[in-house]
Amino acid sequence: MDIGVISVRYARALLKSATEQKLDDAVYQEMQLLAKSYVDVQQLRQTIDNPMLSKDKKEALLLTAVGGEPTPLTRAFISLVLREDRESVMQFIANSYVTLYRQQKNIIRGRLITAARVSPETEKKMRQMVESKTNGTVEFESEVNPDIIGGFILEYDTYRMDASVKSKLNSILNQLKK
Repeated sequence: MDIGVISVRYARALLKSATEQKLDDAVYQEMQLLAKSYVDVQQLRQTIDNPMLSKDKKEALLLTAVGGEPTPLTRAFISLVLREDRESVMQFIANSYVTLYRQQKNIIRGRLITAARVSPETEKKMRQMVESKTNGTVEFESEVNPDIIGGFILEYDTYRMDASVKSKLNSILNQLKK
């Protein structure tokens, strides 16, 4: 069976159960942390996939990766995944849960890249602008990248607005080359 199909089925079941128990927000935070743990600690995947490691140690590692003291639902879910020998798809399950949760709650990810740090008020205005255009909630991420020289780059959903000085200079340079 396909890893994508398996992970989405497990993630859907977890989301349904979490929604019924009104734990969907807490489980969302835990699954984000688990997905981030897999990215930040690359040995985690190799360790979890190791058949020589006992299920108890794998469970302890996964519980630590979701923040140490997870909700009872997340604890039970991790036990279920281990019991069913599906620990090799746990990273994909976490990512699928995050995606499904965002779809269910109409959450859009947005990113603002600027040459210098912007004030919280400016960031709030950009978030509100994106929320008004998308009719959804925006998880906003700000990033400072001095390479763009000035201006900003705004990305959300499939939209990208590049109002950086670097892109304007590149545009002028391309026009001069013609």
